[in-house]
Amino acid sequence: MAEPTIHNFHAHIYYDPSEVERARRLAAAAQDRFRVAVGHFHLRPVGPHPRGSCQLTVATAQFGDVAQWLALNRDGLTVFAHANTGDDLDDHTKHVIWFGPSEPLDLTIFS
Repeated sequence: MAEPTIHNFHAHIYYDPSEVERARRLAAAAQDRFRVAVGHFHLRPVGPHPRGSCQLTVATAQFGDVAQWLALNRDGLTVFAHANTGDDLDDHTKHVIWFGPSEPLDLTIFS
C-alpha cells in the first residue's frame, strides 16, 4: 500500500469565547511570521472540533517551522494540527499533533 501524500497541514487554534482575542493575536502573529492562510473565527464547535476554533492552513514545507513556533508561542491556547492527505478520518485521528492538552473530537461527521 502506498504511503499517503500530505498536501498541506491545518493547525486549529481552540478557544472559548473569552479567549477569542488571544486567538486572533496568535493567528495574526503566525500570519506575520509565516505564509499561512487564516480562516474564520468560529465561536461554536464546527465540524469535528469541540469548541470555537480558527484554522491556519500551512504548506507542508513550512510545517516544521510553524510547529516549532506554535509550541513556544501558543499563549496557553490548545492547537490541534493535522496532515491533509484526503482521508479525513485518518487525518483527524492518526496524522495529528496536539500543542497543549488534547480534546475529544466529534468524529461522527466522517462516517
